[in-house]
Amino acid sequence: MPRIFLLASLLLLSLTATAGKPGAVVNARIHTMNPDAPLVQAIAWDEIGKVVFLGASEELESSHPDLETVDAGGHTLLPGLIDAHGHVMGLGLARLRADLTTADSLDEAIEALKAHADTLPEGAWLTGRGWDQTRWEGPFPSAADLDEAFPERPVWLVRVDGHAGWANSAALERATRDLAGEWQPQGGAIHRNDDGRPTGILIDTAMRFIEDAMPAPGDEVRERALELAMSEMARYGLTGVHDMGASLADFRLYRRLDQAGDLPVRVTAFADGDEAMLEWLCESGRHSGDRLKARSVKFYADGALGSRGAALLEDYSDDPGNSGLLFESDEDLQALVDRAMGCGLQVGIHAIGDAANRQVIDAIVASKGDHPDNPGRHRIEHVQIIHPDDIPRLAEHDIIASMQPIHATSDMRWARDRLGEGRLEGAYAWATMLEHGIHLALGSDFPVEPVNPWLGIHAAVTRQRDGLPPGGWRPQEALTFEQALRGFTIDAAYAGFAEDQVGSLEVGKQADFIIVDADPYDVEAADLADIEVLRTVVGGETVFEHGE
Repeated sequence: MPRIFLLASLLLLSLTATAGKPGAVVNARIHTMNPDAPLVQAIAWDEIGKVVFLGASEELESSHPDLETVDAGGHTLLPGLIDAHGHVMGLGLARLRADLTTADSLDEAIEALKAHADTLPEGAWLTGRGWDQTRWEGPFPSAADLDEAFPERPVWLVRVDGHAGWANSAALERATRDLAGEWQPQGGAIHRNDDGRPTGILIDTAMRFIEDAMPAPGDEVRERALELAMSEMARYGLTGVHDMGASLADFRLYRRLDQAGDLPVRVTAFADGDEAMLEWLCESGRHSGDRLKARSVKFYADGALGSRGAALLEDYSDDPGNSGLLFESDEDLQALVDRAMGCGLQVGIHAIGDAANRQVIDAIVASKGDHPDNPGRHRIEHVQIIHPDDIPRLAEHDIIASMQPIHATSDMRWARDRLGEGRLEGAYAWATMLEHGIHLALGSDFPVEPVNPWLGIHAAVTRQRDGLPPGGWRPQEALTFEQALRGFTIDAAYAGFAEDQVGSLEVGKQADFIIVDADPYDVEAADLADIEVLRTVVGGETVFEHGE
């Protein structure tokens, strides 16, 4: 279907609704995600942002004659999209640092860093994110690669997946602990040369030795970061996000904005592990504001596949002797889960490798039996590599699979090298999850991947990147468009205990919706990545408008 961009309609489509003002849209193609009324023409909401009407345009005009209505010119309207796994503050801070996501070589990365360094005051740390050595056709980089360009300024660069860091010598000198020797931290790794000196690459929990030495961003920087992140989310049609790993300081900033009516999207905040935010939730109980919810905690079981930190049941096929990193012993992870469930909280645990997924399932199952009053809906975040025997256990114990489709099309370049052919059977197995009746909540893991959820929907349906490979990578695990959209709407809402408020358009739910430039139900699968959002509306309030 050719894309039609009706500028005249866009000019007419000037939804002026704000929070506290009722409004309506007519002459739209509205996909509600409600099977009882899947396609309607008009929607209306009241002064508190709740849907009061869905149906034919003529019926709305006769039943609500005093409502200010806007003609949508036939554009498609969908429920607002929800990213079930993002890092909001991480996204905002990444926008304030050097962006290395487009660097296809070490030289390109250095040039990007030099350009960003020119904007910094003398002596300030040079920070960045997004490097990926698998795109450089070489090994991990080293401090020496940075030292010539930055001999005095400390440099700290986080890998694209967030599970490895790259430091120059000036940064290594500031580490909170001497990194030389043969020791390794639990759940992490320090790369060293033959003399036992750190090379500049730190994996997973080892990253803290540099990050704890860095000056923390001030309130002004964090507020600016949050503003940038939420603006970008709304730009791509996200009306909600599950923020994976919010600190107590993050939560207090969210709450201040929410109480002032200044939170543009809905945030379901997961506490950042066994830290102050978890303590606050255990003492104060679950929080439910207007657009801010907090009733969950995020733990980590392992690292990432790209940096060979994901914990596997057998060694990496391309790195014999290395089976990855478990962040916690079985006993320690069990204690963390028991504490969170005892506080009445939902747990979401990062697990990428098959060994980590098995460890997490075991811990959740054991703890559920001891806390029958816990509301449940516990989740595994990523579930990228899971042993086929463990997939039915997710269904049996009502464990949600929170997955990010675009990870598959990023990782397919080297996943076979890491795992070998046999372990691919349980890799990025979205369709298999649904066949077993498992709740599948979808997200992006931004800023590891782009914010744009349409890229994730495209990846879920095609399992391709730039049209490759022909037919898709392991196409038996592809989703239909309807399944992918559910993962970013009603199923993501369910994973956040919000399906009664958002995720579909129904009378009594929130008027969270987006207007797009083409009907994704009708376009070719290859064109899903090109869908553009014209307007994003949260609770009847326009938070993004194309062209403004």
